[in-house]
Amino acid sequence: MSEERKDYFEGLYGATDDPYGLRERWYEQRKRAILLASLPREHFRSAYEPGCGAAELTVELARRCDAVLASDFSPKAVAVARRRTAKLANVSIEAHSLPVDWPAAEAPFDLIVLSEVGYFLDPGALQQVAALCAATLAPDGTLVACDWRPDFSERAQSTSRVHATLAEIGLPRLVVHAERDFLLQVWSRDRRSVAEREGIR
Repeated sequence: MSEERKDYFEGLYGATDDPYGLRERWYEQRKRAILLASLPREHFRSAYEPGCGAAELTVELARRCDAVLASDFSPKAVAVARRRTAKLANVSIEAHSLPVDWPAAEAPFDLIVLSEVGYFLDPGALQQVAALCAATLAPDGTLVACDWRPDFSERAQSTSRVHATLAEIGLPRLVVHAERDFLLQVWSRDRRSVAEREGIR
């Protein structure tokens, strides 16, 4: 991401620990609940969540994963996230700039969550992130993308373009949830539905 975007995020987190109202807004609480309910497995071994921001989703993922590595581009966001998750022994928070700091050495991940991050990347950087997702996702791994749909000035590209780029990896799609406000998609190398995984069908 550019230095201009870094300054934008530093300004946001300089004013408040929760600039997007992740803890207070029903919109954000509901969106997290939909994302978590869309995961095809109850439990995961190792998750990577870049762009974690204030780490509200990170806290929820920690309940479903043996280990969560979360990261952010903004040093102030990293500090906020570390405070928020300080008591969670299975969570690590790092400062990562995508795609250069993608933690390939810590792969494979059986869950990668790209929530409200892809549209801040220019198309070339997102192509690299998509390739890194493909390279570091476990053989039974799940990839999630969840993004705000309305336009805003800090976007580098549209949500539809972000999701189309990730779809080009070629993973089977398990979930698509589309609302006027956000788009959520879930892909997995294990193409079975939840019912199939549990032997119901």
